[in-house]
Amino acid sequence: QRNAHTGGIVFSAWPYPVEPQLRFPVVSPRVMSAPVGQLAVDEYGNPFIILEEQAKKKRLSGLDAHKANILAAKAVSDSVRSSMGPRGMDKMVVGPDGDVTVTNDGATILEKMDVNHQIAKLLVELSKSQDHEIGDGTTGVVVMAGALLEKSLDLIEKGIHPLRIATGFEKACEVAVKKVEEIAKVIDIQADDRAALRKAASTALGSKVVSSRKDQLAKISVDAVLAVCDLQRKDVNFDLIKVEGKVGGKLEDTCLIQGIVVDKDFSHPQMPKSVKDAKMAILTCPFEPPKPKTKHKLDIRSGEDYKKLYEHEQKYFRDQIKLIQDSGANLVICQWGFDDEANHLLFQNKLPAVRWVGGVELELIAIATGGRIVPRFEELTADKLGKAGLVREVTFGTMKEQMLIIEECGSSKAVTVLVRGGNQMVVDEAKRCLHDANCCVRNLIRDPRVVPGGGASEMAASLAVLSAADKEQTMDQYSMKAFASALDVVPMALAENSGLQGIAEMAKVKAVQENTGNAWHGVDCMQTGTTDMWEQNVYEACASKSSQLRLATQVVKMILKIDDVITSGDVIDE
Repeated sequence: QRNAHTGGIVFSAWPYPVEPQLRFPVVSPRVMSAPVGQLAVDEYGNPFIILEEQAKKKRLSGLDAHKANILAAKAVSDSVRSSMGPRGMDKMVVGPDGDVTVTNDGATILEKMDVNHQIAKLLVELSKSQDHEIGDGTTGVVVMAGALLEKSLDLIEKGIHPLRIATGFEKACEVAVKKVEEIAKVIDIQADDRAALRKAASTALGSKVVSSRKDQLAKISVDAVLAVCDLQRKDVNFDLIKVEGKVGGKLEDTCLIQGIVVDKDFSHPQMPKSVKDAKMAILTCPFEPPKPKTKHKLDIRSGEDYKKLYEHEQKYFRDQIKLIQDSGANLVICQWGFDDEANHLLFQNKLPAVRWVGGVELELIAIATGGRIVPRFEELTADKLGKAGLVREVTFGTMKEQMLIIEECGSSKAVTVLVRGGNQMVVDEAKRCLHDANCCVRNLIRDPRVVPGGGASEMAASLAVLSAADKEQTMDQYSMKAFASALDVVPMALAENSGLQGIAEMAKVKAVQENTGNAWHGVDCMQTGTTDMWEQNVYEACASKSSQLRLATQVVKMILKIDDVITSGDVIDE
């Protein structure tokens, strides 16, 4: 029953009509004032508890909870749907500090969006997991999950239990993944000057801002990945590919440097601008006398005392430089700065030096040159020096902005992609695009099977799931058919974004697939005149497509299992 005065929910503690004095338990004052609620007595003397916080809680259960969750997730997937495909639109996301991001990458859009709804956050994490695992297909996986949820809502409203829908989706997903793996073609990644890898990277770059230069960037991407990959282990260490951006210049000026680029210059303007056969001391200790940790006061009363102090300081600097020279180093790279005196002494001793190099760059230099990072001058020996064929300083533009390039590294094949662009937004987007292309090439090195783009894989999987659903005798056939129609959303979105009639184009290509038995027919987004994706050179890694289907199905299954949402009062107030 409900108390009319307080609005709280009432739990009657004693339902039997017994005399009031017998009903009251002996309650200590501490228990009476417990935070659970208030103990009160009605007009008949029946004790009851008023729960104070209950009115502040919001609760959705059953069909309402499913609808709310599905609509929230669908809103997120609809926001990125228009950015799919080679003709997809870009999104501008303005951050809380006013920083602007213009991007076409699904994972970046969702990461920058301020999503508050708990279920919508699951889709953001879904695109992140696709990005971490595969690196490409982040938009497609979210659109797929949104389509599956939309179809599942129709089934729930027809009265089918959510768990039956989830099991049907699982069966359909296995059929779809099996079909995708069947239509995959194995490519020879080394044949014809690595043409297959370049075409796959071009497909990944085709939907981005940089699509006008996709062939050049695809070649850079393939060269960069193959320079650092281990073909025996079929693995690529992305830490060895550094992508450095520099505003100014044109996108065409983007180039691959067989070495490391550091956004620093030599510490003294008269130091030589290039060092051949560099033996570099990589230091993390400051180039100055140690400072006492405690508070101290030093009184100098005479000129002699000052000269002694000066001599002591000079001796410290001279000892440091002697230790560097004794090790055989002819270049110093320091994580910390050093003052003019140390700089002058280094210049006099013909030791070129670079200061304020970041920790990540320092580690990369050490890995690439085979050097050891030295924390103290006393530990510096010849075997800890990094070796490089050439270290040179280059300048850009009229502002003479300088950068150091370390080439012909001794130990490993670290490479740097130097991205140029008209403004910071273009440079940042080009970096993200190159990351997607690098991931695509890496996936093909690991597993050289490719599947068609242009929605062809989804349509082939949809036809396979439909035929499997016809053979299914249980209730799961309805959810399998819903899964098949959800797969059609991807080619429809591609067609709509390209300015074509979505349903008509998808039906036409599906009919071609059905009649010819060739699953490589997809949506002709670029109006080239052929729907055969192999001829168009539009294909992607099989691992990417399988991962999209599996991840989307798992997230949808998880959302369908939620039938009760209890939100605390604090969240509602916000």
